[in-house]
Amino acid sequence: MHITYRPKGVCSQLMEIDVEDGIIEKVVVKGGCNGNLQGISSLLVGMKAEDAIARMEGIRCGFKDTSCPDQLAKALKNCI
Repeated sequence: MHITYRPKGVCSQLMEIDVEDGIIEKVVVKGGCNGNLQGISSLLVGMKAEDAIARMEGIRCGFKDTSCPDQLAKALKNCI
């Protein structure tokens, strides 16, 4: 399943995620903190979507109510 998600409340502008049989196969984030998001994306590959959601959901960025990892969790919820 391919997910295209437009995050809200963060610097990143677009998230594209491929999930097969509940396992994250690819993550590409456009905009935002490039190095950090590349690192997060790399760590997510091979992880169960459920586990990624559990680890990232609710993370905040500074005074914002959300973060790029939290938005990734919201995107992944669309596939489980």
